[in-house]
Amino acid sequence: MDLAINPFSSGTRLRDMIRAIRACKTAAEERAVVRRECAAIRAAISEGDQDYRHRNMAKLMFIHMLGYPTHFGQMECLKLIAAAGFPEKRIGYLGLMLLLDERQEVLMLVTNSLKQDLNHSNQFIVGLALCALGNICSAEMARDLAPEVERLLQNRDPNTKKKAALCSIRIVRKVPDLAENFMSAAASLLKEKHHGVLISAVQLCTELCKASTEALEYLRKNCLEGLVRILRDVSNSSYAPEYDVAGITDPFLHIRVLKLMRTLGQGDADCSEYINDILAQVSTKTESNKNAGNAILYECVETIMGIEATSGLRVLAINILGRFLSNRDNNIRYVALNMLMKAIAVDTQAVQRHRATILECVKDADVSIRKRALELVYLLVNDTNVKPLTKELVDYLEVSDQDFKEDLTAKICSIVEKFPQDKLWYLDQMFRVLSLAGNYVKDDVWHALIVLMSNASELQGYSVRLLYKALLACGEQESLVRVAVWCIGEYGEMLVNNISMLDMEEPITVTESDAVDAVEVALKRYSADVTTRAMCLVSLLKLSSRFPPTSERIKEIVAQNKGNTVLELQQRSIEFSSIIQRHQSIKSSLLERMPVLDEANYLVKRAASTQATIPSVKSAPAVTPGGQPKLPNGVAKPPPAPLADLLDLSSDDTPVTASAPTTTPNDFLQDLLGIGLTDSPPAGGAPSTSTDILMDLLSIGSTPVQNGPPTSNFVPPSIAETKPVAVTPQVVDLLDGLSSSTSLPDETAAYPTVTAFQSATLRITFSFKKQAGKPQETTINATFTNLATTTFTDFVFQAAVPKFIQLRLDPASSSTLPASGNGSVTQSLSVTNNQHGQKPLAMRIRMSYKVNGEDRLEQGQISNFPAGF
Repeated sequence: MDLAINPFSSGTRLRDMIRAIRACKTAAEERAVVRRECAAIRAAISEGDQDYRHRNMAKLMFIHMLGYPTHFGQMECLKLIAAAGFPEKRIGYLGLMLLLDERQEVLMLVTNSLKQDLNHSNQFIVGLALCALGNICSAEMARDLAPEVERLLQNRDPNTKKKAALCSIRIVRKVPDLAENFMSAAASLLKEKHHGVLISAVQLCTELCKASTEALEYLRKNCLEGLVRILRDVSNSSYAPEYDVAGITDPFLHIRVLKLMRTLGQGDADCSEYINDILAQVSTKTESNKNAGNAILYECVETIMGIEATSGLRVLAINILGRFLSNRDNNIRYVALNMLMKAIAVDTQAVQRHRATILECVKDADVSIRKRALELVYLLVNDTNVKPLTKELVDYLEVSDQDFKEDLTAKICSIVEKFPQDKLWYLDQMFRVLSLAGNYVKDDVWHALIVLMSNASELQGYSVRLLYKALLACGEQESLVRVAVWCIGEYGEMLVNNISMLDMEEPITVTESDAVDAVEVALKRYSADVTTRAMCLVSLLKLSSRFPPTSERIKEIVAQNKGNTVLELQQRSIEFSSIIQRHQSIKSSLLERMPVLDEANYLVKRAASTQATIPSVKSAPAVTPGGQPKLPNGVAKPPPAPLADLLDLSSDDTPVTASAPTTTPNDFLQDLLGIGLTDSPPAGGAPSTSTDILMDLLSIGSTPVQNGPPTSNFVPPSIAETKPVAVTPQVVDLLDGLSSSTSLPDETAAYPTVTAFQSATLRITFSFKKQAGKPQETTINATFTNLATTTFTDFVFQAAVPKFIQLRLDPASSSTLPASGNGSVTQSLSVTNNQHGQKPLAMRIRMSYKVNGEDRLEQGQISNFPAGF
């Protein structure tokens, strides 16, 4: 009657509670049912209900598995364990393993009960205690109960021995010092016939070897013969239905024994020699058409590779992996590729025999197999096979999936650079890769290609002709377009006149107009980025010197970018148009071919740069899609367009006084592009007036002071002292109208803070500081405040100044601007006015940032500096 009225009493059966929980349609209903059931169980516990204690514990275990707290039932477990009957103990130990772990203090109370049950006459109760101890044993319990477990290893019952061995594994893991107590018992268990006891004993021996060097030496002397016997018996045994898996007798015991053999034979030549024969026997007799057989063969290969095996045995193991590569199962092929990567270090020649099969895996439909096979092919490449392997990979690059092209391109480029058989072969492979996957070629790869072409004078004509044809056929590949327009600009006359023809080449007919057409198409291509277009403008400028009849047409093409919204392209267009139109006298010397780049120095800097970027990538808070770390403001990656200025307009000035050199990914690129060269002016130029002419060309108004070091006009944050870049047209106009009569400031005067820039979303304020005795030097502390309601990320501040001013930007305090003025970012600027007292300070600024992942750009000019700056 009570049960009908209250279905959630302590007498409710477990199946009724499960049925009620499963009938719940919402989480709230389930919580209500569990809450009522837990209340009933608590009431039964407080009343000391003996009749339904085991049923309540079973319900608590189900509730625990659902994720609800059941800590109030822990003491009930101990009471059930202390009961005399087997059913109560079984529920009690099960609850103990589920509801408690080794960190619970309550567990200390069960040690005595465990000790009594380990000495019980009923083997099933002993088994319960061993099972519980093997699951939740702590270090203290291990020390207290280790003698009882050791004694049970000698028990006559096989099930008790098996459980005692498994329990011993837990004890050894918790207290490695106890390993010596189990060595002799573990060795004696290997003589048993019962497979359950054997597999437990083998696992115990493996754990003992890991825990103690003394145990490892003991087992090498006393167990090796027994292990060989076990493996031989299992391999040669007839059909045994209780152990058979797909026609293989007990593959689990096979694998455990092989793992223990690998542990014993590692680094020991005598042990390895002793087990060589049985390993060869298992390798040849095991069938490979079943998954269980493949598992044994794989473990056998692992063991052969892990011990001091003979060369013949290693070849046998690698041949097994070769058979795995022909298997239809992707998992088997993947583990074979993984194992072959380890085997290369042991026997490269044996792995080389399966090169054709591995190459086929590169073309597999499964992406994980493709990537692993590609890594393996890269390891297989040497001086003798680099050409055929590279040809196979490049041929596959043409038909490979888009998702795989990036990895494949990177590996091919790495192989070609690692094994440059000869410069012609290197160029052929790189040109083909650029034609097939130029969009996936990294910047440092095509930079290295340009350096090599600069040094290979006998191949420059061949290179420009091949690149010209590739540009016409594959104009969508970004890196190819950049290299091609650079080559056409530098070696255009070789293209038109078929200079330096190789024997295998056929002459091609290219007119001067054709060369200009190719660069114009690249410039106007809709998908070209700023760097590519800037390089096209430089190439056109150089062609105007190479091909004088095309000057007017080139001037029209260049002039089309005078109104470009991209500041870099607009600046180049205006300056280049001025060179073509107004400065014919210096054009030939200004636009002559770039000097040969120092290949050895470039390679050293590239290697150092690669090493330097590894820790920064690891510590960076975020990574951009291109793989470059997002650095703090002020040391961010410079804009790509200025670095592509192959013309280097500032190289005819006095060398810039640079700060201590830093190794960044762009250092070698600056060398590549001729930035900061200190060579003397080329012959035919006007050495005494070239600086003045260029100053007039850029409309700066008056010549700089001769003893003042000239600096760059546009200073990106990360190269503010080392990389000159041409000034923007807006700065030119701004500086022309400035008065040169300015009074000297009082060095001790306090300068007010000014609002340098303010828009609807951003405010910049400048505060100033001067050192006594140095009126020309000013330290500006810029404070950036976000006026919008959305946080700005990736914030970068840039500034442009005229040539008579030196500017250095320190790193900003952060690259993130909090919204609504809740915090600000600061950045220091060091300014030196070399014409202090003659011309005032002037500056143009540009700020770039992201709002919800969308790029934003703001710019302006500052003309409200305090008087005397």
